[in-house]
Amino acid sequence: MKKRIKIYDTTLRDGTQAEDISLLADDKVRIARKLDDFGIHYIEGGWPGSNPKDMNFFKKIRNVRLKNTRVTAFGSTRRFDNPAAEDANLQAILESGAPVATIFGKSWDFHVTNALNIGLDDNLEVIEDTLKYLKGRLTEVIYDAEHFFDGFKHNPEYAIATLQAAVRGGADCLVLCDTNGGTLPLELGEIIDQVWQALGREVELGIHVHNDSDVAVANSLVAVSHGVTQVQGTINGFGERCGNANLISIIPNLQLKMGYKVMPRENLQKLVFLSRYVDEIANRQHNNRQPFVGISAFAHKGGIHVSAVQKDPLTYEHISPDWVGNRRRVLVSDLSGRSNILYKAQEYNLDVGDDSQTRKILERIKELEDRGFQFEGAEASFELLVKKTMGTYKPFFTLMGSRVIVEKLRRSRAPISEATVMVRVNKHVEHTAAIGDGPVDALDKALRKALEKFYPVLKKVKLTDYKVRILSSDKGTKAVTRVLIESQDDEGNKWGTVGVSQNIIEASWQALVDSVEYMLLQAGINNHEV
Repeated sequence: MKKRIKIYDTTLRDGTQAEDISLLADDKVRIARKLDDFGIHYIEGGWPGSNPKDMNFFKKIRNVRLKNTRVTAFGSTRRFDNPAAEDANLQAILESGAPVATIFGKSWDFHVTNALNIGLDDNLEVIEDTLKYLKGRLTEVIYDAEHFFDGFKHNPEYAIATLQAAVRGGADCLVLCDTNGGTLPLELGEIIDQVWQALGREVELGIHVHNDSDVAVANSLVAVSHGVTQVQGTINGFGERCGNANLISIIPNLQLKMGYKVMPRENLQKLVFLSRYVDEIANRQHNNRQPFVGISAFAHKGGIHVSAVQKDPLTYEHISPDWVGNRRRVLVSDLSGRSNILYKAQEYNLDVGDDSQTRKILERIKELEDRGFQFEGAEASFELLVKKTMGTYKPFFTLMGSRVIVEKLRRSRAPISEATVMVRVNKHVEHTAAIGDGPVDALDKALRKALEKFYPVLKKVKLTDYKVRILSSDKGTKAVTRVLIESQDDEGNKWGTVGVSQNIIEASWQALVDSVEYMLLQAGINNHEV
């Protein structure tokens, strides 16, 4: 029977060392709640001796009732010239109130002599004494052997001696760290085997690797296959330089592919939510191509692929997407075949009729994509396209005219953008104007202002993303521009729309109108006579 694998999350500490990640104490508490709900075994909250923000987190987390996880405080071994009882770093760990401490120490002789500037035996004494001091005061102490794999390659006897010192100090788990991220899977596995031979199987080993060689996930899985039972990493691979091992990939691989018990199977269905939630709190754009959780992870574009997936998803999917809370997506593009159209029509409960209708829709899509349209990220525009091509769509309004003015009065002042829109709904004409942060924002506000009188539901819609892609840069200012817009209602539902034109305002208008009309369709609004 395989041993249970414990997951140790260091997003709140090591993850925040990434150059574009910064979390407030309240942000860290929010993430900690989600990690606990997901079933993470350890959450490393920070280094309480290094900054007030981390200590503030430990104060706040004391008032949170956690169900599955143990909070750990991170820190270094004591300074050589400080007794453990007088070391400020160790005292801060105890004051944090965390039941578990994770202490890192030097395993590479090069660091001992050149960074700490102490003798090799002095370092062994510091490791043992630090852990022994904390072990007598906390329920659990974990030892992170910093730079262990580099240290082992340069001086294996000394690297092992540092682990033995940690064992004498009472460490509950020895975590082998590939701090520089330069170790490859085959050599990592061989080194772990030699550690077992030196220490015996009575000790517990963990793994902590960085992604500088793009093998952090692979190294973590190899480590487990060689007997390691604690895996450290971060959500979405956050971390310094190239990041840490990505727990979002490690966890489903361990449980679904390697057969290890990590957490209740139903918890894996929260994987997508957890990944996107942490990105949202960290103000990061979610990686669409991230394995398991990206929106492209189970997306199918080629017609042959879609046809095969309809017969049996295992033909082009390594797992069922719902196991991790994701979903299958079929993309519509100029590579599409009849299978793509039928699949998408079923997804939107659209009756596309006979083969002639399907071919008509497919030809229309290919014609538009030849002009630069793209429906892979604009599924709302696709649904509207199908309805229009089949003649089942009735417009909600007619544009009678629009104008956008960008005026700059002084060099030192920001330009002013104003848009006016005239629309007809039923027999009523509405003429409105609005000022925005830019021409597209002004146009969006003017359009909504004109329509909200007739369709109040539009007050619930907001634009959440706006992307511009130049499709023919060799034509300079005459280049064709594609605009992709993402919209969201107050219930969190999102949809994408697209527009293409040589005029960026016209392309934006097309995508804006699709966004509005799709919302009205979803809300079940009856089309007015236009």
